[in-house]
Amino acid sequence: MENICNRVLPQVVMQAAQLNWQRILDAWPDMSEQLTEAQIHELQTIMGLSDFAAEQLCRHPNWVLPLFEGQLENLSRDSFSHELDSLLAGAVDEDQAKAILRRYRNRQMVRLAWRDFLGYSGLNESLLDLSALAEALIIGARDWLYIQMCQQYGTPCDCEGNPQPLMILGMGKLGGRELNFSSDIDLIFTFPEHGETVGGRRSQDNQQFFIRMGQRLVNLLHQVTVDGFVYRVDMRLRPYGESGPLVVSFSGLEDYYQEQGRDWERYAMVKARALGPWTGFSDELHDMLRPFVYRRYIDFSAIESLRKMKQLITQEVRRRQLTDNIKLGAGGIREVEFVVQSFQLIRGGREPALRQQSLFAAIDTLYSLGQLEYLAVDELKHSYLLLRRVENLLQAIGDNQTQTLPHHQLDWQRLCFAMEMAGEAELRTHIEDAMSKIHRYFKETVGGQEGEETSVLWTQQLWNLQDDEDADSLMAEQSVEDQGLWPAVKSWRETVVKRTIGPRGRDTLDKLMPLLLQEFTHLAQPSKAFEPVSKVLDQILTRTTYLELLYENPGARQQLVSLCLASPWIAQQLAKFPMLLDELIDPSQLYDTTSLDDYPSELRQYLLRVPEEDMEQQMEALRQFKLSQQLKIAAADVTGVLPVMQVSDHLTFLAEAIIEQVVVQAWQQVSARHGTPPHLQGDEKGFAVIGYGKAGGIELGYGSDLDLVFLHDYNRVKYPQSTETNGDRPIDIGHFYLKLAQRILHLFSTRTTSGELYEVDMRLRPSGASGLLVSEIEYFGQYQKEEAWTWEHQALVRARFLFGDNALASRFSILRAEVLGSHRDRVQLAKDVREMRIKMREHLLKVDPSNFDLKQSAGGIADIEFIAQYLVLANTEQHPELSIWSDNVRIFEVLSELELLPYLSAQYLTQAYCFLRDESHRLTLQQNVGQLPVAFVAEHAQRVVTIYEQILGE
Repeated sequence: MENICNRVLPQVVMQAAQLNWQRILDAWPDMSEQLTEAQIHELQTIMGLSDFAAEQLCRHPNWVLPLFEGQLENLSRDSFSHELDSLLAGAVDEDQAKAILRRYRNRQMVRLAWRDFLGYSGLNESLLDLSALAEALIIGARDWLYIQMCQQYGTPCDCEGNPQPLMILGMGKLGGRELNFSSDIDLIFTFPEHGETVGGRRSQDNQQFFIRMGQRLVNLLHQVTVDGFVYRVDMRLRPYGESGPLVVSFSGLEDYYQEQGRDWERYAMVKARALGPWTGFSDELHDMLRPFVYRRYIDFSAIESLRKMKQLITQEVRRRQLTDNIKLGAGGIREVEFVVQSFQLIRGGREPALRQQSLFAAIDTLYSLGQLEYLAVDELKHSYLLLRRVENLLQAIGDNQTQTLPHHQLDWQRLCFAMEMAGEAELRTHIEDAMSKIHRYFKETVGGQEGEETSVLWTQQLWNLQDDEDADSLMAEQSVEDQGLWPAVKSWRETVVKRTIGPRGRDTLDKLMPLLLQEFTHLAQPSKAFEPVSKVLDQILTRTTYLELLYENPGARQQLVSLCLASPWIAQQLAKFPMLLDELIDPSQLYDTTSLDDYPSELRQYLLRVPEEDMEQQMEALRQFKLSQQLKIAAADVTGVLPVMQVSDHLTFLAEAIIEQVVVQAWQQVSARHGTPPHLQGDEKGFAVIGYGKAGGIELGYGSDLDLVFLHDYNRVKYPQSTETNGDRPIDIGHFYLKLAQRILHLFSTRTTSGELYEVDMRLRPSGASGLLVSEIEYFGQYQKEEAWTWEHQALVRARFLFGDNALASRFSILRAEVLGSHRDRVQLAKDVREMRIKMREHLLKVDPSNFDLKQSAGGIADIEFIAQYLVLANTEQHPELSIWSDNVRIFEVLSELELLPYLSAQYLTQAYCFLRDESHRLTLQQNVGQLPVAFVAEHAQRVVTIYEQILGE
């Protein structure tokens, strides 16, 4: 170190040092009084060598003295996490946490750059220091954020109440503890068990908690503020890449890698390491991933996979016209990694000693196992160390992520000074010699020169072929065994030829199809996926923008294929509404379903884009919001991100948010013309929407209609002074609410380019189709008590207040409880309910004896609903708490707690109900009718029939 500091800086470096020196003098005028001459000389040296260090020290001259007082000579990696924990303990919000993390990062990076440039530490030590600092910053941010979010949302727990942590896999050089100075960080987020948060205002699914936490954590680290950033965070190595959810559970991770993990992901997982203090979860995670990375047998298939990966890198280097790149070029850093990791992937299943993240440790192990000769190990290690040292110094000059040798003399002289070389020519000679040796070993180990674009070209050939035999031969060469793919492609192409597509569209299609066909070739049945995808393409052939969208976005292509294969219903939605293809561009957003509480605010934000006075655009925006959110729910559903039990919750809360905005828009439109009822105060509307059926029971499915009833609170006796609205064209207040109801129905039913919003059924209102469209609430209560049939009271069991003023909500709750709690003759009630069920089955059950209709067959959903409704109507008089809930699952819970229904019967009914609803969702997504083979549901159905007979039998 002393020799380096005593050397004279090259003139061009000295000029840079003098410019920076003047800046620090301005910030620290009495510096010369506090530093020795040797310290001043050393400070000048580092300020000439690193613009990053100079910039930070000019901003924070108070960092200099502690560096000279021991921080340069002594560095304890354990201190990073302790210091960060202490600093973050004082952060009260994310802005403060960001500032703390960035300032601490910058201060320590100055320290590490100084130690590296002036020889206080060797390369291996520097890489360990950089990796330890990164890990401390990531884990410090994670732990601080976890505490904040648990306070806000509750603690995520498994089904036994054990808290669940966010586990972070460090990938690449971070995982190997060999991080560059200005590297980005590759991370994968995961968590052990599904469950719900405990202790928050309302529980939320663990996955939603951790996705939200992951987003905020990435923001904590990645966002650029006045203090810079902590690290550039790359999450693309997670399952499904950018297409997948930000966070998945251990089981989701395991399922993905077992069923869909690709060879390049095996390569990436070699360096994967659970960050932070080691726990039982860390062991579990690594034990789970090991069989995917390291096969039990000697696996030579890894060589071909690595060869293809290197070919893709070579193509990218050529495409981007990268020169002097010491990482990606021939003989670069990446080729050393490929050499070592090819041995690890091939032999790691048999040789546990090779299962380690560090390249330096792995290469020594290869020598001890006799897989590499001493000369190869020596040359590879020294060449790799030289390139990594150059890379590290290059990045420490300006804190830039670069592996390209300098284009100007200043940075060349900085490198040469730090590496004690005479000049650019000498250093270039050493670099070229190192890269030549590395490339020689790479060719011997991994090899592969020709056929770099084979994988791209064969699907291009397939798309252009005419002859069936040639196509069959080509498919056989590529090991595609699906006999239906070529006929499907050929037939569809023949129909496309007849379509009127402009030159630009035709050209884009010809570029797109080879890329799209590649997405099919790894599937078990490519032809099965091609059919629904081709129907989507049929709808966008003349809309070149959408073809270009798919051509330019690999993630969108991947999602199009996987979602169309998973669900014909999604395929149909994409075909009917191509604007939904936009949702596929950013798959990370696609799988991030909106939180249940956030649908209203998300919709309000969405509508802000549209002028309030443009009614047509407002209606279109409502439909587009519904379609896009429904697609997100369905995508999360079919990929398992969203548990099936929560699908109905999301679809129902989405509908409620839309109902709110429809009422608001209808109110604005009617009141703009006629004014409002004068008895209302503030934001009151005196209007309510009641949901019946699936909307009331929080059980909406894909494509469900809405059973609604409209109520208002106006009557002349209550408000004798208020008879007309207060606008320029006043009308009777009763007529006003009628117009409001009509307007609401118009907004729901009008068919725009994005279809109908919802089909609304109003037949459950007082007096049914012959009754008033909107009823005064006291009349509604009177009707229910004096005129309503038993089946109307059954429907009221499922009724729920969806929108309206608090006073109306309270009054509706009281009236509903009074009606449900009315005295009833149990024998007559059972007879009425049973007869209604028989009548419904006679009218609606149309199924052959071998099949079971999920809704109407004996033991189906309708039987379960009728059991719940009968028990509520029969027992609410003595047990008012039965009137609280409108959904069957919680009704059965209360009935069981009150011992009105045996615990086992309640469990059987709940299990059967959830099973049948889940199957209904699944069949809808597959575009199948709601029927299953009798044998498939026999156990559940028989239990339901038995309980039905016990409760409602004659």
